[in-house]
Amino acid sequence: MEVVKDRRSFREACQLARADGKEVGFVPTMGFLHEGHLSLVARARQDTAFVPVSIFVNPLQFGPSEDLASYPRDLDRDVELCEKEGADLVFAPEPDEMYPARPEVTIDPGPLGERLEGASRPGHFRGVCTVVAKLFGLAGPCRSYFGEKDAQQLAVIRRMVADLELPVEVVACPTVREPDGLAMSSRNTYLSGEERRAATCLYEALARAAWLVEGGERDVLTLKAEMAKRIGAEALARVDYVAVVDEETFQEVDVVRGPARALVAARIGTTRLIDNLALKGD
Repeated sequence: MEVVKDRRSFREACQLARADGKEVGFVPTMGFLHEGHLSLVARARQDTAFVPVSIFVNPLQFGPSEDLASYPRDLDRDVELCEKEGADLVFAPEPDEMYPARPEVTIDPGPLGERLEGASRPGHFRGVCTVVAKLFGLAGPCRSYFGEKDAQQLAVIRRMVADLELPVEVVACPTVREPDGLAMSSRNTYLSGEERRAATCLYEALARAAWLVEGGERDVLTLKAEMAKRIGAEALARVDYVAVVDEETFQEVDVVRGPARALVAARIGTTRLIDNLALKGD
């Protein structure tokens, strides 16, 4: 497996793979890989003949008071995991390589990027779209793999690809969870033992909403109240938002009439976590 740090080498490797008749299965990550990331690499390996993984902590998607400096990093470990999972190449640029100058042109995510995570983290999705568009430009025509754990990010990227007619097929992969339901996240490493136990309240809140929908509940106010109640019952947790959105449009809904998704964001201690779960309506 090859490790490259410059844009030109990454672009040329993807071009050479396509010239050799290989489909590219690209996995963009911010590193500190866990089983969720590795499931994306495994899926790309299953689907395609050339699998590059990018590892880049993107400064554009972090706000001034967020955890850019402390975001966990371990490139040597990540490279080893990628090689074991069968990746063909790791692209691990430094910020100055990705952004030789502060970008003057960025990607506006539109209304979809302004609510929920976008409202809680202003500018976040502009940074996400800008770096992903740049990575797609370097990778060229490909399939690209994203986890459903970041459901709004997935929706924003799908919309960007469709609206800008980028030659990329976005492939969604299921959230990977710990045995107790907690969604795997690089930020889980911030949690103390007590906070880690408390963090299961996010999944329990989502599971409660899914159970209610399966039992016939369709009123979203009721579902949101139940989710907020479960998270609020945990002394170490502070709710940021709870929401239910249409699965296709990602618009918030009042009544679950079809496929929908429940979303939650909360702080466990000082660590902000997000999660979501599909709801099977009528």
